[in-house]
Amino acid sequence: MALSLAACGSAEEAGGDNDEPSAAKGDAIKVGLLLPENQTARYEKFDKPLIEKKVKELTNNKGEVVYANAKQDATTQNQQVDTMITNKVDVLIVDAVDSKAIENSVNKAKEADIPVVAYDRLAQGPIDGYVSFDNEEVGRVQGKALLEALGDKATPTSKIVMMNGASTDPNAALFKKGALSELEGKVDIEKSYDTKEWKPENANANMEGAISAIGKNDIVGVYSANDGMAGGIITALKAAGVNPIPPVTGQDAELAGVQRIVAGEQYMSVYKPYPQEADIAAEMAVALAKGEKLDSVAKTKVDSPTTKAVPSVLVPVVSLTKDNINDTVIKDGIYTVDEICTAKFKAACDQIGVK
Repeated sequence: MALSLAACGSAEEAGGDNDEPSAAKGDAIKVGLLLPENQTARYEKFDKPLIEKKVKELTNNKGEVVYANAKQDATTQNQQVDTMITNKVDVLIVDAVDSKAIENSVNKAKEADIPVVAYDRLAQGPIDGYVSFDNEEVGRVQGKALLEALGDKATPTSKIVMMNGASTDPNAALFKKGALSELEGKVDIEKSYDTKEWKPENANANMEGAISAIGKNDIVGVYSANDGMAGGIITALKAAGVNPIPPVTGQDAELAGVQRIVAGEQYMSVYKPYPQEADIAAEMAVALAKGEKLDSVAKTKVDSPTTKAVPSVLVPVVSLTKDNINDTVIKDGIYTVDEICTAKFKAACDQIGVK
């Protein structure tokens, strides 16, 4: 996938037929970056520094990133957009807490001639570009992995629990749709939850309820939409005395999730190459701030509920299990062996050849 934007010499904004030409800008641009929460490790550890680094690289160190984190509060994020508009940023990168609630703020940015890149989640409103992962494919990868882990236990009467993400996150619906395309008819989805705010403690409480309702010995597997919730789920299973722990899926390749995979407590995660996603977001933002089109980077069009044919890039994902830790998160420099294989996990790392 080509990641570099060719200079197209156009002073026309991408993203709609009614856009007015914007004055060509130099490298001294101001990029507003709004991330949704800090419960998930990826945003502060990966996304923010990666985007900052790429913006600097693309602007000869003259570009500035102004950052704010909404801490899972949609109202706060809308206020942050207002502040960014007041501060006259040249472009916004927004990972929406709530894809619907952000629409009015996106409209305000548009009225202020500030283009918006929807990052990781497809925000509603007149966005100019979108970069994320193929989110239905994430769900399919998780569903396939769970079935593989179950083996001959994957029968139409085998009971599993689905722990989906927050109903306010459009990605959660896509993960669920992808997973259901693999799981429906092959196992019995006995309980399914949309987990408020993606919080591990909410997943933990939901799992406690599922164990009480189904019986601790009758759950053969758990679909968890991400690693944070997987941690809460596994804690609930352990507290109920479930042994061995049934296969549990995840997503985001968080360090704690990778360590649970090493230890054999969590079956898999979905590794999403954040450097690629962050680089593309930065390239889109810099191009839009300079009044350039996105044709050379965004080869796909995606429709949101409010906006048709948004220039988009969907980055592929990888199923992460104990068998490919070396070839994914270690090879790509996401974690070092020392970070994963602390004293607690050293023997398990040695056993599966993490080095």
